[in-house]
Amino acid sequence: MLKACPLQSNLLKLFYLLNRIGVIITARSVNYKVRTKGKFNFDFKWIVIFAIIAFLLIFQVFPLLYLIIRSFFPNGSFSLEGFKRIYSYALNWTALKNTIISAGLAMIFGVLLAFPLAWLVGRTNLYGKKFFRTLFVMTYMVPPYVGAMAWLRLLNPKVGTLNVFLQNLLGLSETPFNIYSVGGLVWVLTTFYYPYAFITISRAMEKMDPSLEEASRISGASPLKTLFTITLPMMLPSIVAAGLLVFVAAASCYGIPSIVGAPGQIHTVTTRIIDYVYIGSQEGLTDATVLAVFLMALALIILYVSTVPIGKKQYITVSGKSTRPNIVDLGKWRLPITILISIFAIIVVVIPFATVLTTSFTVNMGESLTLSNFTTKYWKTIFTRKSIIGSAQNSILSAILAATFGMIIACVMAYLLKRTKVKGKGIPDFLITVGSGTPSVVIALSLIMTMKGKFVINIYNTLSIMVIAYMIKYMLMGMRTVVSAFSQISPSLEEAAQISGSGWARRFKDIIIPLILPSIVAGWFLIFMPCFYELTMSTLLYSTDTKTLGVELYTYQTYHSQQTASALASAILAVVIAANWLLNKLTGGKFSI
Repeated sequence: MLKACPLQSNLLKLFYLLNRIGVIITARSVNYKVRTKGKFNFDFKWIVIFAIIAFLLIFQVFPLLYLIIRSFFPNGSFSLEGFKRIYSYALNWTALKNTIISAGLAMIFGVLLAFPLAWLVGRTNLYGKKFFRTLFVMTYMVPPYVGAMAWLRLLNPKVGTLNVFLQNLLGLSETPFNIYSVGGLVWVLTTFYYPYAFITISRAMEKMDPSLEEASRISGASPLKTLFTITLPMMLPSIVAAGLLVFVAAASCYGIPSIVGAPGQIHTVTTRIIDYVYIGSQEGLTDATVLAVFLMALALIILYVSTVPIGKKQYITVSGKSTRPNIVDLGKWRLPITILISIFAIIVVVIPFATVLTTSFTVNMGESLTLSNFTTKYWKTIFTRKSIIGSAQNSILSAILAATFGMIIACVMAYLLKRTKVKGKGIPDFLITVGSGTPSVVIALSLIMTMKGKFVINIYNTLSIMVIAYMIKYMLMGMRTVVSAFSQISPSLEEAAQISGSGWARRFKDIIIPLILPSIVAGWFLIFMPCFYELTMSTLLYSTDTKTLGVELYTYQTYHSQQTASALASAILAVVIAANWLLNKLTGGKFSI
């Protein structure tokens, strides 16, 4: 528990003021909107707006503000001692350097992979395009730390399966790769975060006006020249935005650096923050706060750049005409490129996941999987051990609650953004966007510091604090899906119902919800899946009674049995794939990851 200080009373006043501002804004808006011809007509949507703003003020804005203030006022008075101490420690400078280098290289390599893959899958006659599209985003659906586990088995410098195979094949004196290095960290980050860029670039390509490409082809330019002179320049804003997204995700990641980097003493900002929190002292918490402020500032700067100067240029190529993309005939290169893409998919997706699965059935990890080295006891363990079953129940419950409440807010926000002219409707939208862009470790740390009862609310060490953290981080994913659905629905249906006397709530329930139901289901799953296997926030927020599958898997991988961890990872992967299949079925094939 933090010590009482003058800062506490000031922040309590700030906390009270934030809530008063919300009340005043809402009250004025109600008075402005609901008085018609001298009669007071109650408008339910204002209550909903206020509830959303109050939630964001209390559980997002206030904790993050306190985190920033706390870093400059560690003992109630202004001091830069924490910054001096943190940045005079060589290990922290190394962590900062490793974070920027690894995230920067993951961004560059991720975009270099994502753009040609998106172009081949979306704009050419490549064989098996639909299959490859699903395969390329497979790593987006699974926990990044599962990939780290897989590559540890493959590229361990002494007993890595792929390393030993290449050593024997090439007759080398030692294994060619070392996963416990910055290069190994960059490789794993790239293979698990390039789908972020792939999805972003693919969607932008689908919206791009193809007329300029058609003009280029009519003028006699080859498909390759058209790609470099027309498509690439037009796609540049989306490519930059996709790259920045990969950078933020890689810099904010904890699972991969902790599993891959820790054995090689490769520290990053996220691993250092959690190390300081685990120290448990006042000074350790201050040091964690200072590092978190750096990570938060970095993420917000990138969020601003990607949404303001770059975002304004995102859709200048979209016209009102049909945007059906041109399909480029690869000709004689069709089969060779398909084979090359297949090899890439096997190396990056198939082999790592197959390695995790086979490890879960292996008695002795130092030997190949044979009948004498085969066992199912680790699978029996994950389905019978009480601690794992309890963690699974916590993960499912918290993910369901976060997805359900998140989609309620998402649906209301989508309606406000697309169907009303309410003043200030962009404020909660902005706050939700900021929450999504804030690193997970920063969200968790800010909630730890403010939700222990010091500021009235005490939900520390409960499932509630985890659900709230999940909502803040992943709610935007569901909201963007529903907003997109609203954009495709004509408001005339609601206008007809309004003329017939239906109120806002009735129109929303009887007209809007049925029309956007597939998008609601898709958004629900988009929130549910990352919450189900979340690790970074859970590592800081869990207690003995609220441990989740992500924490359980990390514990087994790091301290107990790698085979049990592999079985649990394979089970999580199976659940995620099944959820994606169910999503596809429930939405009639309109949505899948």
